[in-house]
Amino acid sequence: MQQDGLILELQNGNQRAFERIYELYSESVYGIIYSIVNEKDVAEEILQDVFLKIWNNASSYNSEKGRFFTWILNIARNASIDQLRSKSHRNSKKNLAADNFVDILESKSNFIGTADAIGIQKYIKVLKPVCKKLIDLLFFKGFTQKETAEELEIPLGTVKTRNRACINQLRELLAD
Repeated sequence: MQQDGLILELQNGNQRAFERIYELYSESVYGIIYSIVNEKDVAEEILQDVFLKIWNNASSYNSEKGRFFTWILNIARNASIDQLRSKSHRNSKKNLAADNFVDILESKSNFIGTADAIGIQKYIKVLKPVCKKLIDLLFFKGFTQKETAEELEIPLGTVKTRNRACINQLRELLAD
């Protein structure tokens, strides 16, 4: 079944279409979620929530506004960021052992693995290092522009300008 037909079937409430979409996308979506939350159990729980949202909100997908996979990734990214910003998540992190901080620091530099999880590593490789870092912080790690400016120790306006330029460069690469 073609992707458009599969999406239409999903929007019509076809459970088999939903199962097929889960088979096609769950691994990539899990990779994105895990790269943001860095916890297997939490990532699995968010993955289930994401696919529940996909099932319940399938009718809101509009192909004229973007690709289906992008729509799914936005749901996953938003759910992951919501989890990180939740009070329960922050409270669970208050008493971390020192060993956990090593993992957190190491995972902050795991951008290439994250990019590969959604199949855009070949495009990311040709971006300037500053673009790689900005995209990683803003889109994969869920930083705000202000948080990114603080992390990179550059002015907020510079983050906004560079982000716009980097996204335009990535769009050009993807259009080719």
